Amino acid sequence: MLETVLPLILFALVSTSTPGIATTLSTASGAQFGFRRSIPLMAGSAAGLASVAAAGAAGLAGLLAAVPSLQLAMKIAGSAYLVWLAFKIGRSGPPNLDVSMAKPNSFFGGASVQWMNPKGWAMGLGAAASFAALADGPLQLALLLGAVFGLAAALSLSLWCVAGTLLARLLKTERQWRALNILLGLVLATSIVPMWRPA
Repeated sequence: MLETVLPLILFALVSTSTPGIATTLSTASGAQFGFRRSIPLMAGSAAGLASVAAAGAAGLAGLLAAVPSLQLAMKIAGSAYLVWLAFKIGRSGPPNLDVSMAKPNSFFGGASVQWMNPKGWAMGLGAAASFAALADGPLQLALLLGAVFGLAAALSLSLWCVAGTLLARLLKTERQWRALNILLGLVLATSIVPMWRPA
């Protein structure tokens, strides 16, 4: 069984590890809040990607293709949310973890980012098309892709978050923190561009 799903596992690990919206948020959260406080964001993002992959396998992709206005609404909402997050990250300074108002993004925030993430949809739909032969039907394929992508995302986002926490140890001045936050905010804002490229 492992030999048959190994290509899917490798595909999921590689595709979830490449830089994008979720990895940037995980890195920024790790740098600002540390690993433990970033767990809800990463768990939500992993669950969101798992649900996107499962929905793609189950046939939601057909609905999105049939109703272009729904696709446009998701793009607009996703872009607005990501611009707001990029602005928030870019304007933040050094972490002050003793302040109760400083909170990392939530489970729901992490999940919703994946639902509006074109990279997540591309991964899920690509996997559904490429690995459909591994399952006996759409439901079994949805469960398989959801599990594999959810676990792969949890692993890769954890690594990006750890990279953020390690980076935070290297930054000593407020100026260094501002530069990092502006860079992460710009990377996140730039990651919106693929959403608006014609298919």
